[in-house]
Amino acid sequence: QVQLLESGGGSVQAGGSLRLSCEASGYSYCNYDWSWYRQAPGKEREFVSEIDFNGVTRIADSVKGRVTLSQDNAKNTVDLRMNSLKPEDTAMYYCRARCGILDVWGQGTLVTVSS
Repeated sequence: QVQLLESGGGSVQAGGSLRLSCEASGYSYCNYDWSWYRQAPGKEREFVSEIDFNGVTRIADSVKGRVTLSQDNAKNTVDLRMNSLKPEDTAMYYCRARCGILDVWGQGTLVTVSS
């Protein structure tokens, strides 16, 4: 059974940076496509960014220019680096991994940005 574990969330002041990481465990023989989503209090979950196994990325307009993605296919990990954080980036951030029919979500990691 594949599980995702996110880490790296925390509290930061506006303008600061954070790196979120996600690791898939339980099944390593898969070429994962990775995505990050976030859900702010009282709002719907929204797409943030994704990177496929070949390294092709797609970034939401709300964070474009402020995030970078990197992956390590050998370790089944993905990192989301966020810079110039804003209070509106405050949310629970979720990692998602897909491979074939496999579609797994992590439990989330909280990011809080104070002004």
